Amino acid sequence: MTRIEIDGHQATTETLAHPATSTTGNFTAMQVRNGKVRGLDLHLARLRAATSEIFAQDLDDTLVRTHIRHALNDITNASLRVYVFQPHDALSIMITTTDPAEPKQTPQRLRTVPYTRPFPHLKHLGGFAQTHYTKLAQNEGYDDALLVTPDGLITEGTTTNIGFFEEETAIWPDAPVLLGITMQLINSALTTPPRLAEIHIEDLPRFDSAFLTNSRGIVPVSSIDNIDFPVDPTHLKQLADAYDSVPWEKP
Repeated sequence: MTRIEIDGHQATTETLAHPATSTTGNFTAMQVRNGKVRGLDLHLARLRAATSEIFAQDLDDTLVRTHIRHALNDITNASLRVYVFQPHDALSIMITTTDPAEPKQTPQRLRTVPYTRPFPHLKHLGGFAQTHYTKLAQNEGYDDALLVTPDGLITEGTTTNIGFFEEETAIWPDAPVLLGITMQLINSALTTPPRLAEIHIEDLPRFDSAFLTNSRGIVPVSSIDNIDFPVDPTHLKQLADAYDSVPWEKP
């Protein structure tokens, strides 16, 4: 069941119909368990920075926390999103809650597509291309699409960050991407610090394994185009242990 509140009030047909709720704004997505979330400070920092860049306005962390708590109310487990948009002169905050979600259970098969998100450092609205490329990839028998630049530089998944392992070191693409919250939390907790590297499609065979991260968690990648990757339990355990070490906190 989906619940939607805007500025602390239940959303109405009229408020949801405003163009600003679907065309211009930024958001962040998180999982709630037992009324707590991971990386809340990072989510708030993401919202503040994007709001300042898009709307040239300051966003109040305390107000965001208040709206999150109000929207959760009696909900203890959920998938929660915080949207910031500007229907008039002032900012509005929309909170949506749906059923909790877990990472996919099967290793993912990815199809590279020639697309990079506009303003990739922002988690913004308007993801038609990502959604459509996902459908096209699935129509070809893949699980999702992997975004690459015209010259084949690997960037990110449609709604994920992609990472690789070379021996025991995690590597993220050095490319225009959104710095995912799960990605950042894993980076801060891994025993061996990950590194950045420019990765082109032709570089993929050198890596020992690959994985995706997003607000749901971590999932291994079994192939990209016609290149197969083993699902390495040691690498997955490194990632899972790092992620699980991150504390949950109340909004």
